[in-house]
Parts: sequence; C-alpha cells; structure tokens
Amino acid sequence: MVFTGDVELSPYVRRNYDAGGIDGVVAPELVQQLSSADILEVNNEFASSTRGTPAPDKQYTFRVDPSYVSVLTDMGVDVAGLANNHVLDYGKEALTDTFSTLSGAGISYTGAGTDVSDASKLVTVEANGKKIGFLAASRVIPVGSWNVENSQPGVFTCYDTAALVSAIQKARPQVDYLFVCVHWGTEHTDVLTSYQTPDGHAYIDAGADAVIGAHPHVLQGIEYYKGKPIFYSLGNFIFNENISSTMAVEFTITPEDEVEIRLIPASASSATTSLTSGEKASSIYSYLMSISDGVEIDENGKM
Repeated sequence: MVFTGDVELSPYVRRNYDAGGIDGVVAPELVQQLSSADILEVNNEFASSTRGTPAPDKQYTFRVDPSYVSVLTDMGVDVAGLANNHVLDYGKEALTDTFSTLSGAGISYTGAGTDVSDASKLVTVEANGKKIGFLAASRVIPVGSWNVENSQPGVFTCYDTAALVSAIQKARPQVDYLFVCVHWGTEHTDVLTSYQTPDGHAYIDAGADAVIGAHPHVLQGIEYYKGKPIFYSLGNFIFNENISSTMAVEFTITPEDEVEIRLIPASASSATTSLTSGEKASSIYSYLMSISDGVEIDENGKM
C-alpha cells in the first residue's frame, strides 16, 4: 500500500497535464512506483465538478473539472480520502458530483458522504489474500454546517474523537489491516498541536494499524505508539508549483505478516512531483528524524 499527502489539481498542475499527460504531473519513475502498488490512497483536497459557487469568506476554494479525474486514474489511485476542509468549497452539488466522478472512475472514497453512514463508511480493498480497510475523518472544517451530522451531504469529523473511535472499533474485526487518515493540525508548521498526539494514540488504541495525517501542507514528525506508526503529516504531494519536500509512504506486508515501511522522498518543481535521491533524500530523512521521537530511517528510506 502507498499513501500520499494532499493532492490538489491547481492550474499549474492542470497546465502540465494538458501539455504532457501524467508525466507532466508526476515524473515517470515516481508514477511507476505509485501505479505498481497494490493499493494507492491519496487525500483528495478538491471538488470534482463544474457546478456550485465558492464558499463565502474563504481564502482558498478548490474545484476541478471532473474530466481531470484521469490524473488520479493515471497514477493508479484506488482510494480517495475526502475528509478535509476543501471538498465542500463549492457546496453540496459539487460534493455530490465528486462522489459520482470518483465512483465512475472506479475510485473508492471515504470521509465524506450523502449521510453519516456513508461519510463514515469503511472502504475495503482485497489484495494478495489480505483485506485492507480505510477510514478518513477531519478535525478541520471551516463552518459547522460542513459536518455531516449537521447537514447532508457532508464531512465525517473528529473534533470529538468518539465517532471515529467507534468507527475504528467496528471496522477492526472486518479487516486484516486498518489505516485511518486524519485531517488535523496547524498549517505550515512542523509543531504538533496539543490534540494530535493524544488523538493519534486514541485511534491506535481503538484498533488502527497506522494513522496517516494531512492538512499542515508540510512534513511533520513520525511516532511509533504501541508498535504502530503515526505519520502526523505527509505534506503536499501534488499541489503548488513548487514543493520543497514531501513523501509517499509504502507499507509492505510480508508473507510472515510483518509490516515493512519505506519512505519515498519527493519534491515538486514547476508543478511536477519527482523522486528525490542522494543528498536531498538524505536531508529529508535527517529532518524527519530530528522532528520525530525514536524513529530511525536508513539510506533507502526504510523505517
């Protein structure tokens, strides 16, 4: 399984795709690593629609023509997390268009839905005899009406951890491995908020095998808690014109049911996300170790 951070198909990204296809968005060597994974999950931080009006008093609103879902299918995306602070940027019509766009492309989604049950649903994918589960929730929404408990369709939220903890506990017996993606934290800093660590621990205690964080737009630290990893933020993966450092995370389940984790370091220049290597990759690993507690990363990215 491979996970990436935030994906937003900005005008820079769409320009590259129009000119050169997926290789203009993600460099070929990196596309190969993503598409060859049995399962690829991304945080889909935009609405796929041509309908709706921008949310009032919101600095950034993201909407992309549904035809660009081919960017995701060209990458090999299997699961999209929709629990974030942008999927309702253009209202409920655009959100429902996002559901139909992803479904029509064969991409499962979780973290937002037509009602509470749909938004909090467990997505499962079977690969090589293993049943893998995915849940997503957001602790960052701009207004309370985005919460699917208040208005439908909407976003599954975790300001109160109880609903997500319950969803994890219900999902645990149904799958061999369970991954929980959470939108949380403060933007543009590697300093964790006061709630991220206790919330992450609660999700592991409830039965998650890993917690994958997003929203800060930059890399944040990694923690092992009870032997399970918490990635506090993977940063932006496809987003701005330039991204100084980001990463995808690869989980491999061995025949002995051991989980091996490898970091795939990357950066973006002129809106093309590429693998990094050599000194740049080493600097990303060193930085992550410096902001993490007790995590070692070797020269190949293996944790």
